[in-house]
Amino acid sequence: MKTLGQFLEESKRPVYSVRLDATVREALEVMAKHNIGALLVLNDHSLAGIFSERDYARKVALQGKSSSGAKVSEIMTSKVITINTKHTIDQCMQIMTDNHIRHLPIVNDQNLMGLISIGDVVREMIAHQKSTIEQLQSYIAG
Repeated sequence: MKTLGQFLEESKRPVYSVRLDATVREALEVMAKHNIGALLVLNDHSLAGIFSERDYARKVALQGKSSSGAKVSEIMTSKVITINTKHTIDQCMQIMTDNHIRHLPIVNDQNLMGLISIGDVVREMIAHQKSTIEQLQSYIAG
């Protein structure tokens, strides 16, 4: 199974983030512009938290707060579960499932390397299964 390091090397996608002092509205605008469900929240260049659609729904919309007035730092998830580039896609899926999360920052020695979503994990697992099936069919066909 592919490691997250291999995944990052192949995907070469940008990681979107906002500053700790950004408003919720600013974060939502970035998410809408890039069609993503979560943003990393940075304090200078270090990971301070993650802001997701779930955070917005539970901590802003349901509590009647203003998107323009609330700061991301007030509602982000600050206890972020991370994973490193040596972990596999399978391990990533297990961590996401066990912790009921959809996004995992990839961090090596406190250096932010990237972000993986549950959609990325599912695509990688399907590709791996497809490859395995093709190899088995080739072996059987001899």
